Amino acid sequence: MNLLPIEIKVNIEGDVAAALSALGGAGAATTTRRIWFAEDRDGVAEGRVRLLDAGVIVRFRNGGGPDELTVKLRPCTREQLVGRFREAFDVTPITYRIEEDWSADRRVVAASLTHGHPSGALLGAVQPGADPTASIGAVQDQFLDICAPVVELDGLVALGPVLSTKAADVALGDLEVDLEAWRVAGLEFLEASIRVKPKSGENADELTARAERRQRKLEEAVRELGVTVSELPESKTHRVLTTLAAAGRP
Repeated sequence: MNLLPIEIKVNIEGDVAAALSALGGAGAATTTRRIWFAEDRDGVAEGRVRLLDAGVIVRFRNGGGPDELTVKLRPCTREQLVGRFREAFDVTPITYRIEEDWSADRRVVAASLTHGHPSGALLGAVQPGADPTASIGAVQDQFLDICAPVVELDGLVALGPVLSTKAADVALGDLEVDLEAWRVAGLEFLEASIRVKPKSGENADELTARAERRQRKLEEAVRELGVTVSELPESKTHRVLTTLAAAGRP
């Protein structure tokens, strides 16, 4: 199997505006989007996130360009990614990615299939009473049927919107860092992330060692600027969805 790119994420605690300023993101060009997630309606009524707990994320993005609908398996295994979904591909308007997702000590494989749509085309799918699954395309259906056959997408409800503000490729020492702030339901999160791509001729151990060095460098660069790094491994998606479900906010 081919080596996977690695996305390294650092969750940041404390004042988001102050952290953005300290990290150089306050003056950078930003993209603002609204994000919704589809979850099991009955589960949300009980304050639970059944899809997320099953390792499935259904995400809608609007703003800053074309709308996007993403179906993601996280965590997953390389073994469950079969057929055409063994390897990444990009055929407009569909992008399929497989990567490792690192946050603190958590390391998992994630596979995501994103379908682009004209701006505003997905807004109807996230309105109260709408069926979010109606916009899931045939290739995304096939992806879930083949790679996550036990997951049911019946009776879903959209949670959100989350307001996302992202500054890409912000210089932090010799690193180029993406900074993304999320705001919803009185919560604010900030995540700093970098990507490490495999090099030609590199083996798995060499890639892992190089990514570990980059992870330490990112965490140290953030701390040196007086910003607090969270020790929690949970993703911002997990933190937001569990909060919205607990609040019963479809």
